[in-house]
Amino acid sequence: MHNDGNVVPLHKATTDQAIQSPLTRLPVILLQVRDKAVLQLRHGLQALFDNADDILFEMTDRASDSAEQNTYFQAMRDLRLKRKSIERLFFEQIFEAFARLSRYDVTHASATLAPAGGARPDDALERTVAVEAMVNKVLNRDGMALDQLTARLSMLLGKALIEQHNPLGPTLLCEFFLQAGRNLGVGIKVKLIILKLFERYVLSDADRLYGEANRLLMAMGVLPNLQPAPARPLVARAATPVAAETQPPAPDESLPPVFLALQELLFHVRGSLAPILEARAPAQPISSRDLLRLLSYLQQHVPKPAEQDDFDLRNQLEQLLTRVSVKSGKSRVVAVADEDVINLVAMLFESILADRNLPDRLKALVGQLQIPVVKVAVLDKSFFSRSTHPARRLLNEIASAALGWSGGDEVQRDSLYLRIEQVVTRLLNDFDDDPAIFSDLLADFLAFTRDEQRRSDLLEQRTRDAEEGRAKTRLARQHVEQALNQALLGKNLPRGVLTFVQDAWSKVLLLTCLKHGDQSTQWHAAVQTMTQLIWSVQRHAEADARSRLLTLVPGLLKALREGLSGSAFDPFATSEFFSELEGLHVQLFEPESHSAKDAPELVEVLETIVLQSADEGPAQASPVPLPAEDIGMRQVDLLRLGCWVEFQEDQDTTLRCKLAAILDATGHYIFVNRTGMKVLERSRTDLALEFRRGAVRTLDDTLLFDRALESVIGNLRRLERGK
Repeated sequence: MHNDGNVVPLHKATTDQAIQSPLTRLPVILLQVRDKAVLQLRHGLQALFDNADDILFEMTDRASDSAEQNTYFQAMRDLRLKRKSIERLFFEQIFEAFARLSRYDVTHASATLAPAGGARPDDALERTVAVEAMVNKVLNRDGMALDQLTARLSMLLGKALIEQHNPLGPTLLCEFFLQAGRNLGVGIKVKLIILKLFERYVLSDADRLYGEANRLLMAMGVLPNLQPAPARPLVARAATPVAAETQPPAPDESLPPVFLALQELLFHVRGSLAPILEARAPAQPISSRDLLRLLSYLQQHVPKPAEQDDFDLRNQLEQLLTRVSVKSGKSRVVAVADEDVINLVAMLFESILADRNLPDRLKALVGQLQIPVVKVAVLDKSFFSRSTHPARRLLNEIASAALGWSGGDEVQRDSLYLRIEQVVTRLLNDFDDDPAIFSDLLADFLAFTRDEQRRSDLLEQRTRDAEEGRAKTRLARQHVEQALNQALLGKNLPRGVLTFVQDAWSKVLLLTCLKHGDQSTQWHAAVQTMTQLIWSVQRHAEADARSRLLTLVPGLLKALREGLSGSAFDPFATSEFFSELEGLHVQLFEPESHSAKDAPELVEVLETIVLQSADEGPAQASPVPLPAEDIGMRQVDLLRLGCWVEFQEDQDTTLRCKLAAILDATGHYIFVNRTGMKVLERSRTDLALEFRRGAVRTLDDTLLFDRALESVIGNLRRLERGK
């Protein structure tokens, strides 16, 4: 049997070459973790494929008809043919995921299961539900070991890693397997069977996968004090008494590893939550349950949004502790882990309320959520490491929905403001100690925002279509103006012909340009007809001018009539013009001396022709272009469709809007508000000038909580280095 232990040759010709440079920047110990994990996963995949044939064959025996039997036989054949390809793609993605850790950024990374191309909505839903169930089983069964591995990888990388971005976490492993098998030509029923096999033969050994990785990292000194635990704790254990010492107390191994890592950073900010009285006896910590009662009392007295500036949770809690201590005759304090939660949440909200991307009018509302968030984090300290935690997601969804909110004088009539206010009120009034309320509120809020988003997307698409049509018309008008000016400027023409070309034939040219484009044969034919018309009403000295005119006129008249019929020109005016044109042509065949007395009024075209439009007016002059290296131009180039920006309209007024379209025809940037209505249009140069003078800035649409957590961790690390 071939040697399965060496996984490097499997990727020698592909993966290693593609990611050679990033891999060299990873610590050697991380490469060892990767290779050991890949070895185990290879054995699991081999077991999966070895047993898939037997499982599918058994199902053919139980099939109700020949069509169902054929389905399973085809699936067996497809799986055999694509087995090697699936294995190769699966491990390539694992190698690439480890390589990406060297440049990992939690604020920009994402890990979402990619939908299979062409999958029906019902099939995608079934697959998503199945995958979520598989992931949750691993988290419930082996979550503690996975948290420890994630914490150790975070420490090794010097960056806060989360489970969804851990290359060995169930989220990414399921995604890699789905992506590797996306070309399997089987229906959803068979795909679910194969997913179940992946759970049975690969994910079922996740405890061994994480245990081996943890032991390897622990042996190399990465968070060696984290001891393996048999199960993931669902509720944080009551905190232990505070020790009056200068060194951090021994870590509580029952707490989530990421929170334990944060506690090491929080050591230097402890000690502020103590009763204001002389210490007569050793301080006794209150239980987490008693702390929740104190917080619930404060929750009922949270000041209104307008008075939030004067509210300090830690100060309020300190006063309550003093009253409790005086009443009991004992010095009561908050336990270490719970104090760390309070300090961490307080710093998170300081960062959130200082975030320029959150509208000022909504900051006071969001600030009222501080106590409910403290309570849910006291109940479940995995809140800080689980990006899918309902309370954390609710904060992020509120911030995301509010990103494009500009506010106004009538906020009490704004649907988004009212919905956020309802969420805050419900939490303040109803949240006691059951975190399920966050899941309910999250579901309601997501339903509201999705409904708003559907309406906004519809209006935005209409806006985009209208603007693209308007831009095409504007560009076509410019082509028509250019053609008219090239043909007419400097010419002496009968007034009736000049009027006809400007008022009637310009419309023919415009419609032709819009329908066929300025490079089409139809456009060139329409321009040529105009040129021939102008030539036909002028006297020429050439000897063959009359014979050329005789040859030209029949085709010219035919082209003119066909063009006018397509533009719905007034039939009476058309008849009148052709009568005038016939007279002009007749005069050209008479001697110049005989026709002088009947010569038409000639007009010399001296001014540039600019066509007017009822809805747009004359085209605006283009600003002087800026060099590509200009700082404003570079900022414009960084804009992407769908990003939000804030324009400073005057000293007191800002406008938040989203880039909905960059028009190909004109290069203009179209911005819409939260409802999808157009609010601004800028040329590339004008936008660059506004960036350069600071009148516009790009809003950060990454997750608010993650930004705040990253900022707090950075501040704590700087504080630790300064001690």
